Amino acid sequence: MRLQRLFSTFANGFPGIGLLLQRVITAAALGCSVFVRFRAMPQHTSLALLLIDAGAALLLLVGLWTPIAGVVIACCELWIAVAGGGEFWPPFVLATLGATLALIGPGARSIDALLFGRKQIRPLPR
Repeated sequence: MRLQRLFSTFANGFPGIGLLLQRVITAAALGCSVFVRFRAMPQHTSLALLLIDAGAALLLLVGLWTPIAGVVIACCELWIAVAGGGEFWPPFVLATLGATLALIGPGARSIDALLFGRKQIRPLPR
């Protein structure tokens, strides 16, 4: 129930669809970015950082532990952006998207909503 306290609501309707699209697009872009970085494997990017980024992208895709995954993505991508050796803007944009998802929440169409979302309490029949 700790996640329910973190978010006042799990957005449903059009805002929920928007959050689902943001999660899917961010996870897909991050997956492509990790794949490209892994293939190039420059000296400044560590394999552990790429694996952590890929794992957080998978969590974000399914909507599990969204706030934690968003913060991890933001930290990893900011580290990559600041470390230099490559372009600054793509990691910065991915870090921003991860941070916004960590702040806004997963939406109603996520595993987080199924596990920690609002529950209906029905009275027992007499």
